[in-house]
Amino acid sequence: MTPSRERHGPSARPQVARRGVCLVISAPSGAGKSTIANALRAAEPQLLHSVSVTTRQPRPGETDGVHYHFRTMEQFEQMAATGELLEWATVFGRGYGTPRGPVEAALAEGRDMVFDIDWQGHRQIRTALPHDVISLFVLPPSLAELERRLRGRASDHAEEIARRMTAARDEIAHWQEFDHVIVNSDLDQAIAEARSILVAARLQTARQKGLPGFIAGFDA
Repeated sequence: MTPSRERHGPSARPQVARRGVCLVISAPSGAGKSTIANALRAAEPQLLHSVSVTTRQPRPGETDGVHYHFRTMEQFEQMAATGELLEWATVFGRGYGTPRGPVEAALAEGRDMVFDIDWQGHRQIRTALPHDVISLFVLPPSLAELERRLRGRASDHAEEIARRMTAARDEIAHWQEFDHVIVNSDLDQAIAEARSILVAARLQTARQKGLPGFIAGFDA
C-alpha cells in the first residue's frame, strides 16, 4: 500500500512577498519582440505596462497619462538631467523615455513590468536598476528570414527595408549583453520560453524578500 500524498489546490499555495522584476526584451525589427511582449501581457494581466514620456504631439484619440506622458522638449531634457528617466533617447528630434517613479513603485509592491526596447535602452535601464532587470534577446532564424518578414509587412519601401536590415545587424551585435537569448523560429515556443524566463526571475532567492519570515514561521 503506497502512502497517501497530501494534495493542495492552487489556492492553498502560500504567497511569499517578493520584489518585482523588469523583463527587458530586445530584438532587431521584425524578430518579434513586441509580439512576444504583448502575448505575455495578454497571458498575465498583472504584468504592468510602462507609460512612456514623449515630446511628440498627441495623435487623435491619444490621452495624456494613458498612451504617453506628453511633455515639451524642455521638460523632457530636465527629467533626463535630474534622473527622472530610467532610459531615454532622442529619435528624429523627438524624445522618448521611461519614467523612473512608476517603475520603482511597482517593483517595491511586487509587481512585474515588461519592456520591449532596444539594446541602448537595455543598457540604460540595467545601469539604473542593476538588481531588478532580467533581459532577453530575440534572434530571427536567419537574416534572410528577417528580411522576408519585413517585406511581408508590405508597409515599407525597399530603401526602408534596407535601412532596417542594416540596423538589425548592429542590434544583433549586442546579443552577448543579455541574460538570455532565444531564436524565434516558432512564435508559440518563443512566447513559452519568454514566459519561463519571467517565472524563473520571480523565483530567484534574492528577489523573494519574504522568505526569511516565511521560513521562520515553520517553527512557530
